Amino acid sequence: MKDSLPPAEGLVGCRRQNERMGNDQFMTAAVLRRHGGPDALEVRDDWPVPQAGPGQVLVRVSAAAMNNTDIWTREGAYGLPGLPEAKAGWRGPVDFPRVQGGDIAGTVSAVAADVAEAWTGRRVLVDPAFYADEREDADPVGLLGSEADGGFATYVAVEAARVHDMSTSPLSDEELASLPVAYGTAMGMLERARITGDETVLVTGASGGVGLALVQLAAARGARVVAMTSGSKAEALREAGAAATVSREATEFRRQLDAAAPDGLDAVADVAGGPWIERLMPALRDGARWVIAGAVAGPVVPLDLRRLYLHNLSLIGSSMHTRAHFAQLAELARTGALRPSIAARYHLNDIHAAQDEFRRGAHVGKIVITP
Repeated sequence: MKDSLPPAEGLVGCRRQNERMGNDQFMTAAVLRRHGGPDALEVRDDWPVPQAGPGQVLVRVSAAAMNNTDIWTREGAYGLPGLPEAKAGWRGPVDFPRVQGGDIAGTVSAVAADVAEAWTGRRVLVDPAFYADEREDADPVGLLGSEADGGFATYVAVEAARVHDMSTSPLSDEELASLPVAYGTAMGMLERARITGDETVLVTGASGGVGLALVQLAAARGARVVAMTSGSKAEALREAGAAATVSREATEFRRQLDAAAPDGLDAVADVAGGPWIERLMPALRDGARWVIAGAVAGPVVPLDLRRLYLHNLSLIGSSMHTRAHFAQLAELARTGALRPSIAARYHLNDIHAAQDEFRRGAHVGKIVITP
């Protein structure tokens, strides 16, 4: 959060904002002071309300949701090239203090002078990604809550270009807030791996935020989804659209997988990494794709390259989504064709308890924060 005055060209917009907000110039925010344990995250009631600078809108946050990246950024768990144990955010050093939270739904409460006044009062979903350039398929290079302040606060200032109108969406604000990071990441994985409706796809970590999103989105496009999870969560995944489930804890895991996909797998949508890459590679059909967007089971893995090239397999890294991917997701939200599952709700003041529940991993669906 910067304390300096806004650029001169944004002063009119900032006055417009201040007139609406009166003397309420402070807000509640969960502020990350450094990498570390839960004590590195402070809930503050005296944090300055951000200003809507040129090209920006001020969003009053109605709901935000929690993701792995919130925990990993706090812990500095992403490492650096050649230094896997280094403390860093997902794009490198984090500029502290930082308000986290990439999943944001809310209402536009003020706009800068160069933004259409009609946005004021609109219910919106916020695209959390920063992009390399202006192309619709540009790669993401940053994230709200990591490279800029995010939604674990009463207000957040974001570029007008990243807000999507949800005035007609039947989804609740909590459901909308569950979409951006997890469902955006899942959409990016499915699109980059070109997963189609006539294919069998295995989803690892299927009960987590991105995993459950993968199950729903892949099933919605007609794919036959095999979900890998613990046995206790299998029924919830079948309700979400999985055609079959396999238990990662089962001693007869490979027998279960062979029964669920007797002709092999066309694709794996992986958020786990670790030893599963080596264990599951033999189950892929020739020409199959493996798309990976996480490493909760371990970031450094052995890989027999002969299995990769002899069978013409593709290994695809996928980080978040593009503008085009997010636009598809926003349209699904507007039509109500997609409904996220809410596992738990916490007030912003209880964010530490929310992170404790998230880390335990007993939930299915999203944990939502309301300010």
